[in-house]
Amino acid sequence: MKLFKIIFILITFISVIACKNNTKKELKTPQQSSAEKWIKLFNGKDLDDWIIKIKGYPAGDNYNNTFIVKNGILKVNYNKYNDTFNNTFGHIYYKKPFSNYRFRMDYRFVDKQLSDGAAWANRNSGIMIHCEDPKKIGLDQNFPVSIEVQLLGGNGVDERTTANLCTPGTNVIMDNELITEHCITSASKTYHGEQWVNIEIEVRNDSIIKHFINGNEVMRYYKPQYGGGNIDYNVAHWKSLEGQPLKSGYISLQSESHPVEFKNIEILELE
Repeated sequence: MKLFKIIFILITFISVIACKNNTKKELKTPQQSSAEKWIKLFNGKDLDDWIIKIKGYPAGDNYNNTFIVKNGILKVNYNKYNDTFNNTFGHIYYKKPFSNYRFRMDYRFVDKQLSDGAAWANRNSGIMIHCEDPKKIGLDQNFPVSIEVQLLGGNGVDERTTANLCTPGTNVIMDNELITEHCITSASKTYHGEQWVNIEIEVRNDSIIKHFINGNEVMRYYKPQYGGGNIDYNVAHWKSLEGQPLKSGYISLQSESHPVEFKNIEILELE
């Protein structure tokens, strides 16, 4: 009888440990498969597959060489700005929209912010998903209507999470509630200095969106939809769509006055 009890306790203990390990693995990384066919969106050589839109300039005008390619890296570059940003917010869009996918890349913040950049834009960039068509964006429009996966770098002092959520002209559902706040903080760590950080986003149409940093899930939300504020162009049109689901759109990367670099930009389209 004692031997049976010992065996039973051992089996129970092993089962609990296995369960914990499986749970940890499930939360730590997105599911991987050897059959996955990731596609490079950035070829490391040029920007031929991308559309640039900078505030105050027409789509296609790479004002002051804001976006450049060097050593296989896509860089937000302010060498020709004479240290003056003047609110020329920029975005570089991949040439076609997507709906169901996993997107991943590495990013890092370098150097210093331009002197007249907003305080909130220091070590700040973003990945805009479900974006409106870049060719239809207003000449002086600041940001596209989209879901923003906000990228923040640590300033060496404060805790600053990354892969946060911001919502220009959109809302989402979290914990069964409609979220109308413009920015929501993720559960990520802070990444100081100029270290490379890996980000992955899983997007399922208008169903669920997840953010991962260095393999760890740091945020998830549901039912992206039109609505909310922070719109500065074509306001009546977007207001008329309020509450309607946001099912697809372009992917863009931001320039907001702090130099930032991107590499290994890839996508895996899902069924």
